[in-house]
Amino acid sequence: MIKSNKITKISLGLLALLFSANLLAHGGAAGTDTDQCKFELEKDHWLHYTAYQPNSFPAEEFCASLPKLNEKIMLVFDYQDNKYRNDTVEFEVTKEPEGKRVFFLAGAKHKKGTVELVLPEGVPEAGKYLIHITLVPDQGERLDAHMSFSAGGGAATAKTTYALYALGLVGALYMGYLSSAGFKRKVDDIIAKIVS
Repeated sequence: MIKSNKITKISLGLLALLFSANLLAHGGAAGTDTDQCKFELEKDHWLHYTAYQPNSFPAEEFCASLPKLNEKIMLVFDYQDNKYRNDTVEFEVTKEPEGKRVFFLAGAKHKKGTVELVLPEGVPEAGKYLIHITLVPDQGERLDAHMSFSAGGGAATAKTTYALYALGLVGALYMGYLSSAGFKRKVDDIIAKIVS
């Protein structure tokens, strides 16, 4: 019984680590930069980007691939430092390769360091889109940066979430198997019937 109790505690600890937001957030590898939703505007000055489709995927964050068409999209940009908070920044989203504009936010200063773009109708066609970010500093040259995303890939982009749920369910069933003699007996009976 003591050994089973230890295994249950270890399993619960590992399961808690699996669902830890710190481990999963933007790559989770300590000491390395694995954030795929971050891009460099200038040397050592970064912008973080997160996309949401809150109507269909209220708890999902997306980066390079959005599953749904013709549905509200929220694009959120966070300055990683204070450098650009006094600069005028404009945003544009275009359908590629045509370069057709689907969204434009006129230049403005975003002193809080976060910019939220809302495309109420989303994007109408599947394919590649480009986010154009233009910085217009009070002094110096304009700076153009680009980041692409694709849209219309379907719910397959959220497969990792379903995999985590399945893994959690398997972990919970396994812990139940280890800690409950009645459940273990039922599972063993089912396995014996399948094998024989």
